[in-house]
Amino acid sequence: DVEDDHNQVKPPRQPFGWSKDSSAVLLSDGWDIWKVPVAGGAAVNLTANGKKDQIRYRRPFRLDPDEAAPAGGRGGFGAANDKGTDLNAPIYLQAFAEWTKKGGVGRIESGKAGVQMLHWDDAEYSTLLKAKNADTYLYTRETYKDFPNFRMSSPQLEDGPQITNADPQQKDLLWTSGVKIVDYTSAKGDKLQGALWLPANYVPGKRYPTLVYIYEKLTQATNQFPQPAFNGFNIAHYTSNGYAVLEPDIVYKVNDPGMSAVWCVVPAVKAAIATGVVDAAKVGIQGHSWGGYQTAFLVTQTDVFHAAVAGAPLTDMVSMYSLIYKNTGGGNGAIFENSQGRFKGGFWENMESYIRNSPVFHA
Repeated sequence: DVEDDHNQVKPPRQPFGWSKDSSAVLLSDGWDIWKVPVAGGAAVNLTANGKKDQIRYRRPFRLDPDEAAPAGGRGGFGAANDKGTDLNAPIYLQAFAEWTKKGGVGRIESGKAGVQMLHWDDAEYSTLLKAKNADTYLYTRETYKDFPNFRMSSPQLEDGPQITNADPQQKDLLWTSGVKIVDYTSAKGDKLQGALWLPANYVPGKRYPTLVYIYEKLTQATNQFPQPAFNGFNIAHYTSNGYAVLEPDIVYKVNDPGMSAVWCVVPAVKAAIATGVVDAAKVGIQGHSWGGYQTAFLVTQTDVFHAAVAGAPLTDMVSMYSLIYKNTGGGNGAIFENSQGRFKGGFWENMESYIRNSPVFHA
């Protein structure tokens, strides 16, 4: 995974499993799905246009529960009892557009090049199921206002009848008026985006108090239904009460996890203000755990925020490095050197970076 911005060994892309005859594996380069023969020979790009058109073919839908599961899934990757993917049968794929955030379901036909898109719009299609003994399919479609109810269809996945209504109470509630994609450039030149959720009863030209919520990259969820929840941060709670919500993407530079948030989030807020939606005098920020750390750090570096909530934040990287993580009994060093911290070495080898990125030293 060459896009991963951690500083240690890059993790592999998730494999998608074996072919039914065990002659090939299905692998991803982050965009396309490739058929790779295990006995040598050229790899075949089954999807063809992913990288070219900036579409991520995230995964094949497993319509037969006995197909090979990916690593960590049911039975493990290539487990003995798995049948593998039948490459002579149609393969259905979940698709996601990197920059427009459109989602869809595509299908690869045996012997035909490329993907036929059966659904492709401003929505997310996360579930596809098939009846065991019939050509009857169930799929979900969700948006900022549409709960992911099930629809019934044929193999062509044409718009079929909705067979569930799992969120009838929504009609009685104020709800977000939509989502805007905000394009911006980080202070280090990275092309990034944020999702700006509009408040209920949004009036164009009126500016609204806005809550910024952060945790690495979040815009991949732009077209997901913001289901209310009883715990933690919740988009629907704020938009129903007259707030806009901004979720910006953050990318990282080695040895500067806190400064990376500054370089990405501050330009995102300024770009959101420029849309005319956000009231610059009423911008708050919230984050939890790693997002709590970056919230605690951001308020020591900028005055664009007028209120902040930092849940379970990391505040002193030097002292925290040597503590025991109570949930596992292991040391915290791995968090800083081989995980979200993105530091090279321990604090005794890299003291200036640890201090520079610790909120407590800037309080």
